[in-house]
Amino acid sequence: MAVHKTVAGSRHPKLADAAGVPVRILKAIGHQADFFGKTIRLAPHAISSYKKETVRLIAEIGMGSGAMAIIGGTVVIVGFMTLSGGTLLAIQGFSSLGNIGVEALTGFFAAFINVRIVAPVISGIALAATIGAGATAQLGAMRISEEIDALEVMGIRSMSYLVSTRLIAGMISIVPLYSMAVIMSFVASQFTTTYVYGQSSGVYDHYFTTFLRPTDLFWSFLQAVVMALVVMLIHCYYGYHARGGPAGVGEAVGRAVRTSLIAVVSVTLIASLAIYGASGNFNLAG
Repeated sequence: MAVHKTVAGSRHPKLADAAGVPVRILKAIGHQADFFGKTIRLAPHAISSYKKETVRLIAEIGMGSGAMAIIGGTVVIVGFMTLSGGTLLAIQGFSSLGNIGVEALTGFFAAFINVRIVAPVISGIALAATIGAGATAQLGAMRISEEIDALEVMGIRSMSYLVSTRLIAGMISIVPLYSMAVIMSFVASQFTTTYVYGQSSGVYDHYFTTFLRPTDLFWSFLQAVVMALVVMLIHCYYGYHARGGPAGVGEAVGRAVRTSLIAVVSVTLIASLAIYGASGNFNLAG
């Protein structure tokens, strides 16, 4: 008798649990993949049938609602986060390059690192912490109060009306949000280097404009759009399937934020390797 052949009737609970864990993981992955695919497939229906709701969500994502709208919404939050990131980049870059006598290359450092790492990662984190968490909380509250079931009873496609519209709104809103993020990171790096550390503006601008490539900006924006797609899909999934009352909604928000933060870093890593390769696609010659 080989106990290993029949896990369901096994006399060893540890063996049955070990075999059941991969099955549960595969089921969870398949369930999420089916949800993501259905959300994307319903996007054209959401655009054609729920235009007003999509426009409302775009405005809500960009400017926020309630107390968040008073400070300027997500635009201000993303701007200040990238402002601090650009400032730290200039501080570390000027100090580290100064140790080897090439602090004049701080402009190159800002043009190279801001576009490829700082702005995408910070924007993705801000997107997950503000827009994504809000979407999870909203959908979760609707789920536990049976509002989603009510929509289905009224003949409204809840996936299209609630999820696909948020996906479209997030991907549209990320373009101006990311534009603000890139500009603020550039301004912060230039201000810190030229006004705080006193480097010549001509030196900074020379290296900055020399190494700021339009193709890098294009890939950076494309990376931001992909991150917005992934973050919105993850947060909408956890909010749409929230269970267990208010505590379950809070748990869903926490899981969604953790998963989306991992996804943001993973997208940045994969995109960097795919676009720039191991060498960084960069050559510095004297």
